[in-house]
Amino acid sequence: MRTEKKYLATEVDSHLEKSDFCIIADYHGIKVDETAELRSKLAECGAEFHVVKNSALDVASKARGMPDMSAFLSGPTAIVVGGADASGTAKKLKKFHKETEKVGIKGGVFGDRLLSAEEIARLAELPDMDTLRAQLLSLLNSPASGLLSVLSGPARSFVNVLQAKTNES
Repeated sequence: MRTEKKYLATEVDSHLEKSDFCIIADYHGIKVDETAELRSKLAECGAEFHVVKNSALDVASKARGMPDMSAFLSGPTAIVVGGADASGTAKKLKKFHKETEKVGIKGGVFGDRLLSAEEIARLAELPDMDTLRAQLLSLLNSPASGLLSVLSGPARSFVNVLQAKTNES
């Protein structure tokens, strides 16, 4: 492999190293100012947008033992990586595509699983991490609240009986 190709593959590998997911997008027709806007929106959730060569992405992904993504590697390709919130990143990308009709999602990789564009779109529909944490805390808290209500029931009944008895007198 030529030196410049090795360099490009190493650079792509350093991008892939940043997270457990990689969203592969078509960046055809996007202007410089739109790219800057997309990058700033993705930076809000810690993600990065990089234009890559298909061959460099193929070499780097195979070297990392990632699933074969060659089906997505045609035409102008960009990757979105980084951040801990894959769902939030997919949301930002989907919203940008909806607003501009540019940067269509080709597919992606999450962990060791290859995802289609439809699966990435479903990932974008999931609640963000803060909402999921709040829902989890609510689930963990509800049994304790129920137990407290059950345990305080007899004492509450006893107080009600005493109040009724004092009101009769």
